[in-house]
Amino acid sequence: MSERYPEPAAAAPLVVFDFDHTLCDGDAGTALYRWLIGRAWWRGLLALLIAPVAGPMVAFLPTRKRGISAFVWAGSVGETQPLEALIDRYVATHEAKLRASALPTALKVFAGHRRAGDRVVVATGAPPRLARAILAMVADDNLPVIGTELGPGYGGLVVHQHCHYKMKMTMLLAAGYTQPVARAYSDSSADLPLLQAAAQPVVVNPKPSRVDLFRRVLPPGTPILHWDCPGRSGDPASSP
Repeated sequence: MSERYPEPAAAAPLVVFDFDHTLCDGDAGTALYRWLIGRAWWRGLLALLIAPVAGPMVAFLPTRKRGISAFVWAGSVGETQPLEALIDRYVATHEAKLRASALPTALKVFAGHRRAGDRVVVATGAPPRLARAILAMVADDNLPVIGTELGPGYGGLVVHQHCHYKMKMTMLLAAGYTQPVARAYSDSSADLPLLQAAAQPVVVNPKPSRVDLFRRVLPPGTPILHWDCPGRSGDPASSP
């Protein structure tokens, strides 16, 4: 049974967690989109045909939304099932792998904030239904999640709002999280707008190549921690 946590007060500190490589190992959204594409040989061929253009677009912030949209479209064009049903099917057929992706240290820190009565929200580049489903397996099924919104486009699904970089802050504000961010946890330099907005930024599981950047642009003494994530960098610690 899930632990019961106190209801956050209106003035409780706002704590924002990224999802990929922060609470769970891997890129949840990318894994879902690959599964969508892999369901049929012709979807895989379609993805290969658009990859020379869409692949480089994913690599750069200004064009990342369009690049991801192209692959989401390849995995969904002509689909008759709603997105919710597709995500539920993906989760049901990958439950063991998704459970194993949870990072134990991260979940302990996450639960500690909720136990303390903080106002905790997950802001992720993955679709919110996917992140909620994974968190329901390993933490709780009643968590606020802000994520990338997919919707109809060109006969399939495309990205309508990508919860990424500055848009992550925009979507948090639009969802009613208007108070200052007390603490933010993320692995990614794409979350610098969120980390720099937080009174207490915490970098967890960064790529080794990004550590110097974080030390340069975040306040001196910002914790840079390693929480169980293979191949990632940071100081070993259970919490800052």
